[in-house]
Amino acid sequence: MENFFSILGGMGTMATESFVRILNRRTVAHKDQDYLNYVLFNHATVPDRTAYILNNDLEDPVPYLLDDIAKQNLLQPNFIVLTCNTAHYFFDQLQEATPIPLLHMPREAAKSLKKEGVTGKVAFLGTEGSIKAGIYEAELRACGFDVYLPEPQLQQKVNTLIYDRIKESDTLDQDLYFEILEEVTHKIGCEKAVLGCTELSLMEEFTENNPYPVVDAQSILVDRTIEKALTYRN
Repeated sequence: MENFFSILGGMGTMATESFVRILNRRTVAHKDQDYLNYVLFNHATVPDRTAYILNNDLEDPVPYLLDDIAKQNLLQPNFIVLTCNTAHYFFDQLQEATPIPLLHMPREAAKSLKKEGVTGKVAFLGTEGSIKAGIYEAELRACGFDVYLPEPQLQQKVNTLIYDRIKESDTLDQDLYFEILEEVTHKIGCEKAVLGCTELSLMEEFTENNPYPVVDAQSILVDRTIEKALTYRN
């Protein structure tokens, strides 16, 4: 297979499925051969990224991710898509392990916000690991945004939605999702809420008539993936 990219996913599996589903749905195709060539690494057994970032005594996910990169080096895709937001904490280590370019989801999301013309305060919603890692905060601030990070009580609601509802119970709790968005937009006054967790992107995919202004980082990554993949076809 020539002119293909690889997807490093499985963190979690349902969120990776969401990425692939949206990718295929957005690809303009009138026959089988119009779809994109890609290889999916659904590495579900990678240790929890947030748990390790919060407590370095726990199992390190980096060796697992570096092993995935080594295998992709053998395949030689045109580029690699990292679908786990929290795993971007290790982005530099992964990129140093390969000459193959990795797409940077937080950076693409921040650039998209700036291109939209957003000027007000933006909220970042993600795992505690992503917040501690500071990747999104750094990318957003580099683009000139004032960034709101949830207070502990609100972050606990985000954790419940991500882990208890979606990851553990495979449940999309729209009421809790809207409660979180109501707080950051109407009560706190953020112009946009950045969804920086693939479970939140999964939530957004299946939420109808969302009245709140969100920026879905995974959705932006899908668009950039399609754009980049198509450049290798021409």
